[in-house]
Amino acid sequence: MLQIGILIFKEVEVLDFAGPFEVFSLAETNDRKKLCQVFLVAENLSPIPARNGLMVLPNFDYSNCPAMDILIVPGGYGAEELEIKNQTTLSWIKAKYLKVKHLASICTGAFLLAEVGLLDGLEVTTHWMDIDTLKKNYPLLNVKTNTRYTDSGKILTSGGISSGIHLSFYLLQQLFGLEVATRVAKRIEYDWSPEENNM
Repeated sequence: MLQIGILIFKEVEVLDFAGPFEVFSLAETNDRKKLCQVFLVAENLSPIPARNGLMVLPNFDYSNCPAMDILIVPGGYGAEELEIKNQTTLSWIKAKYLKVKHLASICTGAFLLAEVGLLDGLEVTTHWMDIDTLKKNYPLLNVKTNTRYTDSGKILTSGGISSGIHLSFYLLQQLFGLEVATRVAKRIEYDWSPEENNM
């Protein structure tokens, strides 16, 4: 079973983590066996106040987080303004990058990956409102506009909020095939097409 960790932190954008959580959690084989174990990770186990007041409880903290195949780093105000100054979180992301098969950012989660040098020279994207800031602050990045997600192999990035769901379906298809991804999309009644990547 694929182990997928999703980072959460104060003021994280809700759909940035909840969207991918839903997609991967519902991935199953034809005989209803789960394909992914999805969990939330935070710096500590205290309740996390996400955007607009939603309180979330992480499953693990940095010290007891199990091994992951995929790490998803969401965005929001908490990423671009708070966690980007948190050396504990930045160091943890960089360390986990060496151990995971895929590292994916959602929305402005890309800023956290860029801050530790993981996106240098790669095609990346983020929320359309933050494209210019990402270009300005990290000139070594090849920032793409009008695209929902980018795939550089080990690292993937997505645009804002609902684009993170598109990225999740794309990655689900790459890992388990079109049938699994299509079945999940139908189950959650999400309008997804494997060819759709332009905004």
